[in-house]
Amino acid sequence: MRHVEGRDHMEITLVQGDITEQHVDAIVNAANSSLMGGGGVDGAIHRRGGPEILEECRALRASRYGKGLPTGQAVATTAGRLPARWVIHTVGPVHAKSEDRSHLLASCYAESLKVADSLGAETVAFPAVSAGIYGWPMDDAARIALSTVREASTGVAEVRFVLFGADAYAAFEEALGRLGREDEG
Repeated sequence: MRHVEGRDHMEITLVQGDITEQHVDAIVNAANSSLMGGGGVDGAIHRRGGPEILEECRALRASRYGKGLPTGQAVATTAGRLPARWVIHTVGPVHAKSEDRSHLLASCYAESLKVADSLGAETVAFPAVSAGIYGWPMDDAARIALSTVREASTGVAEVRFVLFGADAYAAFEEALGRLGREDEG
């Protein structure tokens, strides 16, 4: 586990583990635009959280997001049976070598923190958004995630990046170290 302070004394923590086991106010879900569950983190959150999450996602689709949640945006639902109060769903961009979509990935983190602020969440757990089946290179995903969160103006006291494997943890640890060196230089 590694700790660092961001803007406004926010604590940034890196943890290798399972995001569905985090005791935080809000867990961020790397969702697909349908909000109906899927693979990876999305599927794990829906399975462990139970039908309450899917029920609220269906209601969102029936009302505000008839065409799905747009890439880079975020919306909250109950956390169901998860050890959190809320799930903040965000849709990351699919990585493309032919087009720079990094602003959309940064938006996932910024918009999720805005939603967390609107809920009054003080602790938020993020996965590595877009770094799974959406193909974003882990080192670049880590750089964008950490720099966006560190620069965010938010009331969130702790942002915890929960990384599933050792490679993801190592990439985030390296990116965090680079940010720290930039601050010193």
